[in-house]
Amino acid sequence: MLRYLLGRFWQSLVLLLLVSVIGFAVLNLAPGGPLSQFTLTPGMTQADLDRIATQMGLNRPLPIQYLDWLSHLLRGDWGHSYRDGRPVLDIIWEHLVATLLLMGVSTAIAIFVGTWIGVLGALRRYSIFDYAATVGAMVALSIPTFWFGLIAIYIFSLRLRWLPAGNMYTIGNGSLGDYAIHLIMPSIVLALVNVAVWSRYMRTATLDVISQDFVRTARAKGLSSRRVLIRHILGNALLPMITLLGLQLPTILGGALVTETVFTWPGMGRLFLDSLGYSDYPVVMELLMMSAVLVLVGNLAADLTVAFVDPRIRLS
Repeated sequence: MLRYLLGRFWQSLVLLLLVSVIGFAVLNLAPGGPLSQFTLTPGMTQADLDRIATQMGLNRPLPIQYLDWLSHLLRGDWGHSYRDGRPVLDIIWEHLVATLLLMGVSTAIAIFVGTWIGVLGALRRYSIFDYAATVGAMVALSIPTFWFGLIAIYIFSLRLRWLPAGNMYTIGNGSLGDYAIHLIMPSIVLALVNVAVWSRYMRTATLDVISQDFVRTARAKGLSSRRVLIRHILGNALLPMITLLGLQLPTILGGALVTETVFTWPGMGRLFLDSLGYSDYPVVMELLMMSAVLVLVGNLAADLTVAFVDPRIRLS
């Protein structure tokens, strides 16, 4: 196990290094570059731009800029925003809690609802419910997330006026109930696609377990259907789902970016788009690295959880 962990650790470091190199090169070679926002300032001349580039070290060769950025990152210096000069770490921390809250609630909804639909569809194979769940999953996977968000805003905010159209809380309120009301629509919209994916995988995994010999043996011993389902079917069917959860983390992050934009949720996804619009490359790079770290940690945690839960993998 220790050898496996060390191998995955070194692989993760290499992947992070590649992500940083590619991301840094793409951002700095894009049209306009880091100085594009300064060109919008009235009265800005080319001499002023050259002076700013010298002060920020942007006139040096790109490999030197990358090594300087990497050395500061390893020392814990994430730099300062081009937009307002604030430390990047402070800016990200202000938006991180909002994204974790949205992702946590939506993931919990996707796991609970998707597991229930998948297991019930497997137990009632080829029933009306199974066909309806399959059609619903295909529809959810085919329609973009932003469309669901706009339809939800139109129906529940503009027409019915049941829920707020956006933001994380009402200015001047900030109570727990107010946070919960604002969280309902974005979390459900973000969870919708993941429910479809989770239910399809869970249905397949449950059907595979049901056909195993140990399930037939448990039923032959006279165990109740409820006990067989909980003790023998669910536990084994959820093992591949743990790996799926780690693999779905990039999808959740991508969906959070779109959902946060539609519902004006003050999370990292919205911060990423705003930073791209302002060519705030220090913030964009750190968000890119944080996303890469979350993806790698999620995959590694999923593998370790499966190895811990399944004795066959752990002993091998």
